[in-house]
Amino acid sequence: MGAAGAILNRPASVERVRGSSNIEIHIKGPDGNPLKGQTKLTLVTQAGEIYSQESTKNGTVTFTGVIARTYTVMVVAPGFEQEVRQVDAGGPSSILDIQLRAMSAEDAALTNGLAALPPKAQKELGKVLAALHANKPADARIHLQSADKIAPNRAEVNYLFGQYSAQSKDVTAAKSYWIKTLELNSNHLPALLSLGKAYLQDGTAAEALPYLKRAVEAGPTSWRAYAFLADAELRQGSTDDAIQHAERALELGHGQAENVQPFLAAALARRGEKDRAIALLQSYVKDHSADIKAAKQLANLSNATAEAQGTSEGIEDAAMVEAASRTEISNWLPPDVDEKVPAVEAGASCQLADVLRETGKRIEEFVSNADRFTATEFLTHESINKWGMASSPEKRKFDYLVSVQEVMPGALNVDEYRSSSNHAAVEFPEGIETRGLPALVLIFHPYNAGSFEMSCEGLTHWNGGRTWQVHFRQRSDKPNRVRAYRMGLQGPAYPIALKGRAWIAADTFRITRLETDLIAPVPEIHLVADHTAIEYGPVHFKNRKVDLWLPQTAEVYYDWRGKRTHRRHSFSNYLLFAVDDKQKISDPKAATQESPAEPPSAPGTAQP
Repeated sequence: MGAAGAILNRPASVERVRGSSNIEIHIKGPDGNPLKGQTKLTLVTQAGEIYSQESTKNGTVTFTGVIARTYTVMVVAPGFEQEVRQVDAGGPSSILDIQLRAMSAEDAALTNGLAALPPKAQKELGKVLAALHANKPADARIHLQSADKIAPNRAEVNYLFGQYSAQSKDVTAAKSYWIKTLELNSNHLPALLSLGKAYLQDGTAAEALPYLKRAVEAGPTSWRAYAFLADAELRQGSTDDAIQHAERALELGHGQAENVQPFLAAALARRGEKDRAIALLQSYVKDHSADIKAAKQLANLSNATAEAQGTSEGIEDAAMVEAASRTEISNWLPPDVDEKVPAVEAGASCQLADVLRETGKRIEEFVSNADRFTATEFLTHESINKWGMASSPEKRKFDYLVSVQEVMPGALNVDEYRSSSNHAAVEFPEGIETRGLPALVLIFHPYNAGSFEMSCEGLTHWNGGRTWQVHFRQRSDKPNRVRAYRMGLQGPAYPIALKGRAWIAADTFRITRLETDLIAPVPEIHLVADHTAIEYGPVHFKNRKVDLWLPQTAEVYYDWRGKRTHRRHSFSNYLLFAVDDKQKISDPKAATQESPAEPPSAPGTAQP
């Protein structure tokens, strides 16, 4: 597992070598475009001494007049994995292109932990990371010992002692250090994953399971955590759970987790879903023709010459090493909904008109039954700096009330009210309130659906169920009544045009998940990005004998007026207003997002 770290200056020795060279280095992001912002590059001599450091400008840096020889180039950019390359500066000039990979959830967790250490300890651990990347464990140990003296009994130091031990082939010591890490920080995601992986490699899935279940709780957006957990569950014979976790890994990882597909196909075949397994492998092999193992797996299934292997062979390539394909712009902002169409089953016919008609009926039932409901809302807020690094999370708990009404024929209104437990006024972090989440599903209400271009992309699976995958996009010739940003409680509202994708249960036509993005930035209010992902789940109100599909979790990301923000909302303890007792929330847990007719601003002094 890679981790970013700072490589700090150390005086370079002056060497009398004839000849000099210029080294021009171009830094690109995962999308292949020049990386914006400054990136620190360090030239390191073969003797391990820092020769020079520079920062990029418009994605490019030039080291001029360097002594002609071979160097190691180390690239450190917050939010991205550290890259280490060699460059031969033997001629008058050299040009090197380096494409960075977005940092994973677990690496981001480690980076945040390192940032909390004293500066001197950070320097030493930066050198540790450099030594581990260069496969020099002896050097890493020296700097680890120094860091341990500066900051004794710190989780990050013990974690990297474990990484050093693993690289030195002392797995027993590595496990011991990672266990110590968890004693110091029970939610240390990299240590949980490392322990789980180590036990999987030992063939002891039963010991791996508790660590991997904790990893999923500590890192709910880590696709690797779900992939490892899927591996462990399958080894233990829990095929259904393995499939569910593998599907979740693919949902979270997007392009990064594509290689989990052969594992998922093997698990599906074990459960008897041979046709779906073949379709999944056909899609995968089409884009990964060099994967000989997957091609053989497909041939075996297609020719019915062999049972699909119910082992976890395929996942080691997919989840235990870095996947080559990266699509994220940065580690804080998920891919745009149009960046890649998620895979669907081959040959499944989708009748869009039927899907929209039945889904519209469900949304009308929601409006009719919901009226007013309350919930307990938990908010985790992270501010993202210009380098893509998250601040320490701020947490809030609200009493949340929602009212959904048809205020006049053809016009729906959604009002939201929040208070703290003592009924005081609510203060959102940065004075920006999230609003409009319960209203986004109203995109599919018959009153609003005609304002969107809709297309059914096919049949897929979500949380263990078959779902229709529907893409939508605001029409330019129709009124935009779904989402807006408002400046202050009484200030002007700026409607924003949305595009997105919904996953609609094939049997009940309930919306189980919904994602939205901006069609285009809104320069008038300096809105660069707005991404929302909501998962919905069934809530049973026993006294009313009614089931409503309501938001369970929502991830909100926005880049507005220079503020980059990630928020996670979760909802529980639903009550129908002044009528019902606490409800039961059925599995699977999900998160809602709905769209108001009169837009309740997106981030703004009153709302995102």
